[in-house]
Amino acid sequence: MKTFIISIPGEPKGKGRPRYTKSGHAYTPQDTAVYEQLVRLTFKGKYPQAIPFDKDVPLKVTINAWFTIPRSASKVKRELMQQGYIKPTKKPDTDNIVKIVLDALNGYAYYDDAQVVELTIKKGYAHYDEPCVDVMISEVGE
Repeated sequence: MKTFIISIPGEPKGKGRPRYTKSGHAYTPQDTAVYEQLVRLTFKGKYPQAIPFDKDVPLKVTINAWFTIPRSASKVKRELMQQGYIKPTKKPDTDNIVKIVLDALNGYAYYDDAQVVELTIKKGYAHYDEPCVDVMISEVGE
């Protein structure tokens, strides 16, 4: 059974809402497109010969989004953030983090993100001020 595990460097991003031209044509915001490309490049860099999960395979995805601790945090708050007692309640929303990651991996890690039947997402503060998004994808029951 295969499992894909990647760590996307940088501050977690959420999927932006589609934008529209004056003629009504929808397009993806540039910062969303850039982050989705980073997710794909991170995946392809770690798994250059990866074969996506077959389209009938149910998948389990775990996403941990690690944010930078604000510079304004006191020493006491910083310690509590590093220990996980204080969690980030700021944007991006967890659902938008999920959307950007899962959409970016369509066709790379799996046939379609509709295969994801179990999902866990957590937001926390990064240790050593190294923000990232950790993703693990595996078959259900593994």
